[in-house]
Amino acid sequence: MAEDSEDVLHVVGGKPLNGTIKVRGAKNFVSKAMVAALLAPGVSVLKNVPEIRDVHVVSDLLRLHGVNVDVNGDKGIVTIDATNVQLADVADVDTLSGSSRIPILFSGPLLHRLGEAFIPQLGGCNIGGRPIDFHLETLRKLGANVDKEHQDGIHITAPNGLHGAKIHLPYPSVGATEQTLLAAVLAEGRTELSGAAIEPEIMDLVAVLQKMGAIISVDVDRTFRVEGVKELKGYTHTSLTDRIEAASWASAALATHGDIFVKGATQPEMMTFLNVFRKIGGEFDITDKGIRFWHPGGDLKSVALETDVHPGFMTDWQQPLVVALTQANGLSIVHETVYENRFGFTKPLVQMGATIQLYRECLGSLPCRFQQRNYKHSAVIFGPTPLEGRDIDVPDLRGGFSHLIAALTAKGPSDVRGISLIDRGYADFRGKLTALDAAID
Repeated sequence: MAEDSEDVLHVVGGKPLNGTIKVRGAKNFVSKAMVAALLAPGVSVLKNVPEIRDVHVVSDLLRLHGVNVDVNGDKGIVTIDATNVQLADVADVDTLSGSSRIPILFSGPLLHRLGEAFIPQLGGCNIGGRPIDFHLETLRKLGANVDKEHQDGIHITAPNGLHGAKIHLPYPSVGATEQTLLAAVLAEGRTELSGAAIEPEIMDLVAVLQKMGAIISVDVDRTFRVEGVKELKGYTHTSLTDRIEAASWASAALATHGDIFVKGATQPEMMTFLNVFRKIGGEFDITDKGIRFWHPGGDLKSVALETDVHPGFMTDWQQPLVVALTQANGLSIVHETVYENRFGFTKPLVQMGATIQLYRECLGSLPCRFQQRNYKHSAVIFGPTPLEGRDIDVPDLRGGFSHLIAALTAKGPSDVRGISLIDRGYADFRGKLTALDAAID
């Protein structure tokens, strides 16, 4: 089978990335806000939406359920009319299985609107176990019947509607928190969710639900309290900026000795990243319009860090930053506590000349849930090491962007294959690279 030339990017590295790019709304919020529109008959308008594949996948899923969706990519506006909702054909939904993990979040809204939901087999990035057990257990506690025997997916029913419940998450799972919020807002009675995730994207989803008429309060101890209401209405909302994409470009500036102004980047959601960026030796300047990130010259410093749920250092920030750490002076340690298999992306970096060793031990201040479980979830990076260009196959979304940064940092040419995976979360990244004067074709 011939290789798709559109899926390969030829990169000549060793050139600083300089210029201005714009980052729009958060991938990890926008798709969930689109699902939330299903909860109310009527029109919802979402602004600052990025042109990424996930938006089109969710749009297609919504259309299969009888929802009218208009995506204006140029203006970044999605208009959703969920007045008429119907159960999608199982075969049609199944054609989209494997392309996204979003379908599981349709459960609550569909149960409220139709009394039943069908969830296909789920896809997403291969970065470690992301079980949906939390989701299904939550739905059961709220009164849903879950039939896992269906060969193509999961059939969920709620003939008597959903009711409030006391739910505790053993780990602050983002997806399970979103699932609970989307299902509890219209459930009869009160729901208490403890051990919840409190990421900025989740708080923005709470803001959307409150605009729709929901009653949700949050305590400082990761507990959400939801008082079910009888009905919701459509919303108009502007998405928060994608802090993962902003940090990815910041890491690219650092690794390539560049200077990038990221329009739309905001400080509050990025404080933890900015602290680490500064400790390594990067410079940044925050303005009303965005954040400028640059390499000030001189040696970068090594650092020890651990990924964690918010407000800790985000797991999705780790991979692009590891590339910059290959250019830092000394021994850096990264302890990954969120996904157990997130360091698979380092193998091509080593083949390019990086010195990275992986360990099963918890090389951090606290033992994590992967201790004694045989996962290589700690990395030691020794630098600085010059990188040499080579051919790379993209493994997943964030790892793929990290490989792209490595290719831009390396001396000589690289062919990065499978770059369509990067489209899932980085809107028009080829256009942005061109704006930053990268040598690509």
